Amino acid sequence: MMEITNLDNVRKRRLRGGIVGGGKGAFIGAIHRIAVELDGQAQIIAGAMSSDPEIARSSAEDWFLSRWYDSYEVMAQEEAAREDGIDFVIIVTPNHLHVPVAKAFLQAGIHVMCDKPVAVSLAEAESLAAVVETSGSLFGLTHTYTGYPSMREARQLIADGALGQLRKVLVEYQQDWLMEPLEQDPAAKQAQWRTDPARAGISCCVGDIGSHAANLLEFVSGKQIESLCADLSAFVPGRQLDDDANMLLRLKGGAKGVLSCSQVACGEENNLNIRVYGDKAGLEWHQQEPNTLLFKPAGQPWQKLRTGVNLQSEQAQRLTRTPGGHPEGYLEAFANLYQLFLSDVRHALQDEPLSGGYPTINDGLRGMRFIEQAVASSKAGSIWKEIP
Repeated sequence: MMEITNLDNVRKRRLRGGIVGGGKGAFIGAIHRIAVELDGQAQIIAGAMSSDPEIARSSAEDWFLSRWYDSYEVMAQEEAAREDGIDFVIIVTPNHLHVPVAKAFLQAGIHVMCDKPVAVSLAEAESLAAVVETSGSLFGLTHTYTGYPSMREARQLIADGALGQLRKVLVEYQQDWLMEPLEQDPAAKQAQWRTDPARAGISCCVGDIGSHAANLLEFVSGKQIESLCADLSAFVPGRQLDDDANMLLRLKGGAKGVLSCSQVACGEENNLNIRVYGDKAGLEWHQQEPNTLLFKPAGQPWQKLRTGVNLQSEQAQRLTRTPGGHPEGYLEAFANLYQLFLSDVRHALQDEPLSGGYPTINDGLRGMRFIEQAVASSKAGSIWKEIP
């Protein structure tokens, strides 16, 4: 048996990752871990999974982590000082901790992948962007749905002019998990913080899933939202933040859009859909059937484009993992973003050119501008607001 030597060489070892948040009872932390470890390029070895020492310790033990902390500040300092310290950290905390945690690790020279939205306010996001720029470290954002091969194909088709001049984009994201006052249940921690302005920020539904819908619209169409007219509602009595929103959009280049998102849409699970129409063809995609992209050329039969079968773009093929007929879903899309991000972490550690392809701090800033203007529009009586 031949042994690989010089394991500190970045080319010859797995990247070392850490996580902040995601302790017992959390949902998204385990999803991140599966995604980051799926390709065998990295392993989560350290974590500050809770500020409660007992939960932090037991959560780390459940994950078989080498090191655990009950303070993200201590974790950032100590991991940066170790020869075998982490190369990157994942942030899966409530929104109000995203920026302070990210700053601590960026300033320690550790790359960051963060859940969205990036912050609780645009001003806070802008302060983080300044740290990203001066730190020299990478910052990624998990707008997961851009990781689907079918969405990469849709983006390329539109960029290549297959749809012609864009006219209309419809995007919706419907859920029902907050249709009752779940935040009143002491055990429903996610519902509690997502509906709490002190921890979630100025929006619940728009900040949580509306920002995904807006990001996907801009990613696929290649057009930024220039202005919006929004109507936000809190249908559940006593709820402090929105649980439903409907918007009209004006896109750069003249196309119009409609965005609808809800967390009180009875019977819906995670129903994210997008339809794009040009003067030559249309596209349609449903996240709950993610391997199928419908292409609708004018005057011709619809074409069913399938992951692993007939997606043609280089990016779609690169991110396709299995042969046709073997379903690829949410976990694989998540892992695709990590594949791109970890490739750049490895490049950065070796002072090599970066490849990109994943959401960055710029997408985080776009998201916060969208959220703030949607809230402002609704509060002012659903008037048109420009997105700077």
